[in-house]
Amino acid sequence: MAKGGQTPPAPGAPGSEVVRAAWARKEAGDVGGARRDARALLAGDPSPEVRERLEDLLRATATPRALYGYALLGAVVLAVLLGLALTRYS
Repeated sequence: MAKGGQTPPAPGAPGSEVVRAAWARKEAGDVGGARRDARALLAGDPSPEVRERLEDLLRATATPRALYGYALLGAVVLAVLLGLALTRYS
């Protein structure tokens, strides 16, 4: 049964076992390991179908760019508050 809108891989598809193993690592919570597996498999010469599924895995596990913006905003707010506290109590 596919979860989260994933299409289950076709049985007997070339490279399906290694791709399934990488997706299983992601589903188990090991996102870093799944990305490492996908990059290692892409470094070889996979078939176009396997390449597409591995690239889907990398896209699904990528950090959204907006998250970096929020982290930067939080750091700036923290620095401003720390600066205000230091000027107030020094």
